[in-house]
Parts: sequence; structure tokens; C-alpha cells
Amino acid sequence: MPFAPPFRSAVLLVAGAVLVAGCGSGGAPAPSGAKAEGTAAGRPVRLDNCGQRVEVGSPPRRAVALDQGSAEILLSLGLADRMAGTATWTDPVLEGLEKANAKVPRLADRYPSFEKVLGAEPDFVSASFLYTLGKGGVAPRERFEELGVPTYLSPSDCVGKDNSGDGDGVRTEPLTMDAVYGEVRDLARIFGVPERGEKLVGELRARVEKARTGADFGGASVLYWFSDSRGPYMAGCCGAPGIVSDALGVKNVFDDTKEEWPQINWETVVDRDPDVLVIADLTRRAQSAESAAKKIEFLESHPVTRNMTAVRKKRYVLLSGQAMNPTIRTVEGVEKVAAALRAYGLAK
Repeated sequence: MPFAPPFRSAVLLVAGAVLVAGCGSGGAPAPSGAKAEGTAAGRPVRLDNCGQRVEVGSPPRRAVALDQGSAEILLSLGLADRMAGTATWTDPVLEGLEKANAKVPRLADRYPSFEKVLGAEPDFVSASFLYTLGKGGVAPRERFEELGVPTYLSPSDCVGKDNSGDGDGVRTEPLTMDAVYGEVRDLARIFGVPERGEKLVGELRARVEKARTGADFGGASVLYWFSDSRGPYMAGCCGAPGIVSDALGVKNVFDDTKEEWPQINWETVVDRDPDVLVIADLTRRAQSAESAAKKIEFLESHPVTRNMTAVRKKRYVLLSGQAMNPTIRTVEGVEKVAAALRAYGLAK
């Protein structure tokens, strides 16, 4: 996309200053599963990130998070004062981060233009999904790198995942929370606050353990519906909903597909007849039946779905979209599904 030459110079100057500054806090061990190296002082930080070499000379001061999941990690690490913008939101911000988030400009509710992002003069760009940093999203990573702006992509969308086909990709191996924990540690290290990253990871781990302690939901079947009523997107075996299922020992009725979010017709859904429906309550307006209210209205009025066990018994679990994506809020998914299963008398 074209942009004015004077602004290009400004971006190069800002990014170049970041890459050569070389100052920062003390070093930290490389996150599990990531290849990283640095100087004795911990700078520059170098990462092999989703097949791309990333080098960040000094802690970013004008970071842009292109997806909500990435933004909420940075906000949870107390980095609002070092953020120049966020974009691509599906839900209200994570509870407790409202004040911090209000200080950061929202460049767009969905994908901002490449020019809009450059207008924020970023010295670092992060994203949760490969599509965001690719054709059809904001821009390929190479376009930022050409301007000296380092980029970071969540490992949860590339490690053990094939994104070469259509749709939302195929998992070649099950996702685990380790990928999310690794992302937290990577970003904390890039920003020179590794101790904050370890603290956040510790808190998330403790919440998962608490939610699953004493839980025996064996035999309960669950379906995860993210969006769209015409061609509904249901969770396959091995993405973030798989983390929830594995943590609680429940069966995803579509665990026989490795597609991240396959579109499945309602006749097939009815045939699987899950005990519980986990449905995303989205605030975006991209497709049909985004909110939980619209989804439930559809389920209870449609002649094909209204006689499903979960619909007749009103066994619904409402989650944010981010809780059904591989983010720090996947932990929220574990907690809420566990609480609902207990409330519905499905715990043994």
C-alpha cells in the first residue's frame, strides 16, 4: 500500500533507534519451546518466531497489538504506557484491564489498514493470528520488517499447525497452554519485564489447577460453537477448546476433525447431540448469530435444533470469543465450563 515518503523516513528513524539502542533490563532464560539468545545484559532479544528471525534491540515504547489476545497479554503485563494502538476485537476487554485499555488508542475494531498502523509510528507489532500478519489481514510481516519494525506472531497459531489451506487451519498436533505461556514469556522478555511474565504464567497455571481439582466429568459431551448460524463454525479436536476438554476430561463431539473451526451443518450437529453447548458471546458484527442471545434464539426456534438434548435442558455455557481462542483467556474457558458442568449435575 502506498504511503508518503516523509512518513516512511519517520518510521525508519523510530524503528532504527529501537533496534540499535541495545539498552534494557537483565536477561532471563529462554521460554520453553522457543529458541532465543541475547547478550549478557539480555539485549538484543533474538527469537526464532514462527519460522522468522526476530530481533528487538531495546524494549518497545510504541507497540501495536493487532489482535485482542495479544493486546490483553501486553495489558496484563502492565505495558499500557508502551502501547501505541490495538485492533481486531471480538469482546469487551478482560475484566480488570478496563482503565489500562482506555489509555491505548484503538486503531480499528477489526483489521486496520497498513497506513493506519504506520500512522501510530510503531516500533514493534504483535499479533495472535497468522492471517492478521498476512494477505487479507493488515499486511505481511515482511512489509513491517522492511521498515525496521520487528513483528511477533503467537506460537499458538503456527507451532503444530498447518495454515496453508483454506479456513482457519489444521492442527497437526494438539495445542496446549504451554504455547500461550511461551507467548507470555516471549513478550515479557521482549519488553524487558521477564519477572512479570513468570508471575502471570504462575497465576494462570494456578487457576487451571484449581478449576480441574476434584473434577470428574467423564462421559459428558460438549460442542463448541463460535459463530454463524448459516454455516456454523464448530471447534475441532485440537485448538483452544481442546485445551478445555482435555483439562476437564470431557468429550468434544467433533474431536474427529483436526480442522481448527470447521463449518458443520446442523443435521450433523443434531446427530451428535451433545450434553452441553458452549457458545461464544461475541460483540463484533461480522457474521450471523454473533451474540449468545442470538445463538440461543436460533437454537430454540429452529425446527432442526430445538429438540437437541442441550437445547431442551437449556445447558448452555457462555464464553467470550477470546476464551475460545488460544489466549490467556482460555483459562477462563476452563473455569466457566467446569462451573457449568457442576451446576448442570454432570460431575461424578
